[in-house]
Amino acid sequence: MIKLGIIGTNWITKMFVEAALATNEYVLTTVYSRSLDSGEKFLADLRIEDASVVTTLSDLYADIDVVYIASPNALHFEQSKAAIEADVHVIVEKPTTSNPVEFAEIEQLLAQHADVRYFEAARHIHQPNFKIIAQTIGELSEIQGATLVYQKYSSRFDAYLAGKEPNVLTREFSAGALYDLGIYPIYAAIALFGAPQAVQYLPILLANGADARGTANLFYDKYNVTVIFGKNANSYLPSEFYGLKETISTSNIAELEHVTYYDGEGQTENIGETPYDNPMIREAQDFANVINDPVGNHVIYNQWFQLAKQVNQTLFDLRSSAGIEFPADQKE
Repeated sequence: MIKLGIIGTNWITKMFVEAALATNEYVLTTVYSRSLDSGEKFLADLRIEDASVVTTLSDLYADIDVVYIASPNALHFEQSKAAIEADVHVIVEKPTTSNPVEFAEIEQLLAQHADVRYFEAARHIHQPNFKIIAQTIGELSEIQGATLVYQKYSSRFDAYLAGKEPNVLTREFSAGALYDLGIYPIYAAIALFGAPQAVQYLPILLANGADARGTANLFYDKYNVTVIFGKNANSYLPSEFYGLKETISTSNIAELEHVTYYDGEGQTENIGETPYDNPMIREAQDFANVINDPVGNHVIYNQWFQLAKQVNQTLFDLRSSAGIEFPADQKE
């Protein structure tokens, strides 16, 4: 069994732990929390009695195989570095780091710890329905781009309107719409079409300089991909991929609840599978496969790592095009 440690006690951490346990590949051994009470409540909610709570990273990394990091974005870099230096595998929530300079340092550190594996938890690209979309796009005679949408009113936006500064809506924590929600469609676009030749981001900014919503354009040789996302409004538009007459549609590029194929001649086919209730099970299993057999899964691991690197660079290029700077950039 893979000994799992976690950083963060929020809803997404709970979802990942439940997914990891459902694979029967992991055992949760250690929870890191700044508050002992918060960590103990987290374990109680999961009804897990044989795990410990620690309040220092050194204690967390002392006896685990892999850490799942779901802290605020700006903390991912230092916490990942500490794990790699302790020869602990890393599963880090999106985005891996704040900018390409930090990512390059992670890459250099991994070269010094060759047995450590570093995963970005982009759960949707591991879903069967995403793979069905990829296969169907590959069968099109011509690709004419896509329109990808992920816009959801943030549970923290009311707090922002009340005058507070939630982490997910501040540049100080390397957050905002692009890095918290836009990363889902950006990941999908690059996984399916490769890195764009050029990018443009048109954001709607909050008073604190963070982006609340925006439209990103990814430019390819023969087509463009338009990406719409945001945290201050809801959208119910589907995401679509375009052939000539054909269109592939999914309800939500992050959740991939269903996939529909339109042949352009009046015929429609549901080509998707019914997803798991917990959308993180597939990625947890994929990561376990690599950890348990790194040699046999070396090729797919490298593909995921290079994809994460391309996404990181594209996110940086997008916000640079809009003049959005993070405090983390000043360390460059």
